[in-house]
Amino acid sequence: MTRTHRMNLVVLDMAGTTVADGGLVEAAFTAAAERLGEDPATMIDYVRATMGESKISVFRHLFGGDETRARQANLAFEEAYGALVDGGRISALPGAAATIAELKEEGRTVVLTTGFARVTQDAILDALGWHGLPDLTLCPADAGGRGRPHPDMVLAALLRTGAVDDVRRTVVAGDTSYDMLSGVRAGAGIVAGVLTGAHDAAALTGHGATHVLDSIAGLPAAIREHAS
Repeated sequence: MTRTHRMNLVVLDMAGTTVADGGLVEAAFTAAAERLGEDPATMIDYVRATMGESKISVFRHLFGGDETRARQANLAFEEAYGALVDGGRISALPGAAATIAELKEEGRTVVLTTGFARVTQDAILDALGWHGLPDLTLCPADAGGRGRPHPDMVLAALLRTGAVDDVRRTVVAGDTSYDMLSGVRAGAGIVAGVLTGAHDAAALTGHGATHVLDSIAGLPAAIREHAS
C-alpha cells in the first residue's frame, strides 16, 4: 500500500483511552452539581451514559436547555476537574505515550481529541508533559463547538492536518460509545474501541467499533493487520 493510501491519520480520545480517568469525571461532576445546589445522584446515570460527549452538551440536556445554568455548571465542572489534575490525580495509561510515538515513527499523523474545554485539555497535557507528543490536539471549540457523537473533531483533524486524501484512511480510537459513533459518522476506515475506560465491548461494537482492543497499545498492530 502506497503512502498516499495508508491509514495515515490517527485520531485518539484522551480520558479513558490514552489518559487514566480514575473517576475524575464523576468526581468533578459531583462537585459541580453540588456547587449549583443540585443532587448529583439524580444525574449521574446520564453522565455515565454520555461519557465522551462534550460536557457543555451534557449540562444543556441536564438543565433542560437552560443555557445560563448549563454554562455555570460547565464552568464549575472544568474548575473542579482542573483542580484534580493540578492535585496530581492524572496519569497516562500504560503504553499510551509509547504508542503515540510508535504511530508517528511509522509516518502517521496523531491527533488527540477531548470533550473537555481547551483550558482543561491543556492542563492535562501540561500535567503529563505531552505538549508536542501528538501532532495536533483538538477540543469541541476547535471544531465549531460540536463534540462527540458528532463527527466534527475527526473531520477537523483531517482538514487541519491534510494527512490523508480520503476519510476512509482515518483511524479513530476511543473508550466510549460516542467515540465509536463519531468515527462511524465521519467515515473512518478503522473505528477501534478500547476496554480501558467507560464502556464495555458490547457497547462499543453496538455503536460501530470495527475493532475492540484491550488497550491503546494494541492499535499499531491492528492498523498494520488491516493494511496487510
